[in-house]
Amino acid sequence: MTTWLHEQRLDAAHRVVRASGASSVLDLGCGDGDLLVRLATEPQIERIVGLDLCRASLNRLRARLDALTEEATARVDLVLGSMIEGDSRLTGFDCAILIETIEHIAPDRLSSLERAIFARMRPATVVVTTPNAEFNPLLGVPPHRFRHADHRFEWDRAKFRRWARGVATRGGYAVTCNDIAGRHPAYGGASQMAVFKIAGSSADRLAA
Repeated sequence: MTTWLHEQRLDAAHRVVRASGASSVLDLGCGDGDLLVRLATEPQIERIVGLDLCRASLNRLRARLDALTEEATARVDLVLGSMIEGDSRLTGFDCAILIETIEHIAPDRLSSLERAIFARMRPATVVVTTPNAEFNPLLGVPPHRFRHADHRFEWDRAKFRRWARGVATRGGYAVTCNDIAGRHPAYGGASQMAVFKIAGSSADRLAA
């Protein structure tokens, strides 16, 4: 069972993938496959690769995929590995998705993640969501803590936008940033999303 907030994140990312027209998708840090299982039933998507460091999560995902049709599961490959390595098997995709994953990476490794995705893999569209630290008080998170013990950082909206703009500029992408999972007038949404598109595509304006 997913929470309402997580459903909002999944729905937002799903809409972007569908609107992009992608026929091949990377789900980086796919976990138990909350989004991947949905994408596997999308007629427009011909190939999906789910990547995760956790073997147990991938095993649970395989069990979930067994409940789908043979046609849907035939589109899916699961890979045990790290998204910051830039594996050659992960190149040539239309879209890459990172749902609530970057905050699990040590800040000094984010440059490696950036190179792997935006220099080596270079999907036409990249979707990144991450918690919005400004929203934490509404969730009862104390100021000295993160939402999850495994989080290495949690950014406010201004810092996330600065990071996204820097990545876009260095990688030759355009980016838009939005609140998701709520829209408090002062604190924004529980999560925030950046959608990167290779500059020169249909969404080549840098915005926030």
